[in-house]
Order: sequence, then structure tokens, then C-alpha cells
Amino acid sequence: MTALTLVTTTLGKMNMIAYIKTWASLSTDRRAVTALEYAMIAGIVVAVIAVGFGIMGGNISNKFNSIGTAL
Repeated sequence: MTALTLVTTTLGKMNMIAYIKTWASLSTDRRAVTALEYAMIAGIVVAVIAVGFGIMGGNISNKFNSIGTAL
């Protein structure tokens, strides 16, 4: 086995061990899940507000048109 192969194999094992340690620490970290939940709630609120303004904008436009024709 050459020195280059030995270094590559050793680094490959070290990278995999570091990857497994990182994955294990992230799997027990609940902050990402909480942030995702808050982002989903904020997205739903924004969607409801956008739909509400769209509907309300159409109704207000109809009211102004009827007032304009009555004048």
C-alpha cells in the first residue's frame, strides 16, 4: 500500500466518522424543527392575508364602481 493510498483511506474514514458525529448531533437538535414550524405558520398567515386582500380588493372595487355610477 502506498503512502498516498494510506492517507486517502485514513482521511476517508475520518471524514465518515466526522459525518456520523455531525449527523448524530443534528438528529437530537430540535431547533431546526422549531424554525421550520414557525416558517410554515408564517407562510400560511401570509397566504391567508394575500387571499383576503384579493377578495376584499374586488369587493371594494365593485362598491366604488356602484357609487360612481350612482353619482
